[in-house]
Amino acid sequence: MSKKPQVASWYKQIIAQKQPPRPLVKNCLLAFVSGGALAALAQAAKYLLLQRTMLSEQNAAGIVMMCVIFMAALLTGLGVYDQLGQIFGAGLAVPITGFANSVVASCMEHRSEGLVLGSGCNSFKLAGAVVVFGIASAGVVTIATLILGAV
Repeated sequence: MSKKPQVASWYKQIIAQKQPPRPLVKNCLLAFVSGGALAALAQAAKYLLLQRTMLSEQNAAGIVMMCVIFMAALLTGLGVYDQLGQIFGAGLAVPITGFANSVVASCMEHRSEGLVLGSGCNSFKLAGAVVVFGIASAGVVTIATLILGAV
């Protein structure tokens, strides 16, 4: 087995000097605020649905989630979601919008290969791993809860 070539230390120093410093605190605060704003908007939409309709809380939450997923997918298709992601960072990558973005982006990337073999087969390549590990971890937690709850 051959070893991976190592980057010379002098080259690492040059790169470190030329790279601009990353505004870590600013990025964290912006992600926190934008993620919170997204959650607050969703909560406000749910509240309005509950006030204006006779929906149950569960149904109102489902409708709001569908709307958030649709908006994330639409903005990804229009190319706006990536631009917003550059500005707001991880704040827009909350699970439901990040999941919608990864599925739609993958579909768009492989659309030239056809509907079934391109978009259909490749749409869950990235998101599929999230689904598999999410289901597996939920199973582990459920079994642990059953065991610990029975003791």
